[in-house]
Amino acid sequence: MKAFAEAPGKVIISGEHFVVHGATALVAAIGRGTKVEASRGEGLTLETPINKNRAAGSALLPVEKVVTEMYRERSLEPRVRLRMSTSLPTGAGLGSSASSMVATVAAVNRLEGWNMDANSLIETSMLGERLVHGKPSGVDVAASVFGGLMEFRMGAEPRQVPLEKPAKFVVVYSGKRRNSGRLISKVSSMKELYPALFSKLCESASLVTELSTERLVTGRMEELGRIMTYNHAVLAMVGASNEQLDKLVDLCLREGCLGAKLTGAGGGGSVLALAPGGEESAVAARIGRRGFEAFVTEVPIGGVRVWTSER
Repeated sequence: MKAFAEAPGKVIISGEHFVVHGATALVAAIGRGTKVEASRGEGLTLETPINKNRAAGSALLPVEKVVTEMYRERSLEPRVRLRMSTSLPTGAGLGSSASSMVATVAAVNRLEGWNMDANSLIETSMLGERLVHGKPSGVDVAASVFGGLMEFRMGAEPRQVPLEKPAKFVVVYSGKRRNSGRLISKVSSMKELYPALFSKLCESASLVTELSTERLVTGRMEELGRIMTYNHAVLAMVGASNEQLDKLVDLCLREGCLGAKLTGAGGGGSVLALAPGGEESAVAARIGRRGFEAFVTEVPIGGVRVWTSER
């Protein structure tokens, strides 16, 4: 038997960085993600498009450490072969590591019949996220597990945000990878230097999320676009952006987008843009001709999917 799992990536519409400090974020699963196939094997083997068969004795990757821990907790030795494929660029602020963790944990769980619930799936996936990012908020994993459009705050149950009709966003990858843990530390250092200001920024981030949610739900897209662009300016002020991302936001606006901002940790990674309704694909194509990877995603998108095959 083979077990399969496919978990989506994510975009943060509002609240990145400040969500680590208690602010509310608005996050959406996207139509790109990671697929993992799990089958019986000798020991633990991970195959990816980049590294088909890793040499014996190689240092374990975070995802392999998580799988090893899953078996260790049950006093078992792993005997599983994992094949992973993804449509997400790594280090792009689109939740690639969370997507990989969730898909892997879900596939192994189905193969072994362990019946882990959603909370267990999240807790186990977070083991790997901490290895990658240090002290992540958990927003990426929650979006990958549950999918949809949700408001997320650390320590609280995510709140799904219903939409009467799907919304579309343009995602543009800058082509530059970034280190989320390093950027989180960089922005967090501002809390130590200017604690009162940082506290007000966290409050403001939650308000921006509230306003963004309300505009998206009611279809007031021009206002949502302006909020997104304002949001980028704030993130740039606290050190999350860089010259390349600022120029990419400007490019999106020149191409007719209603608003644009960095999404995720920043410092590279990706920009999320809101184009006028019906023009999303045309805008993505024009930006693509400038040499950037750009695609359209619809929200809401479902969370992790799991299935089995006897072949």
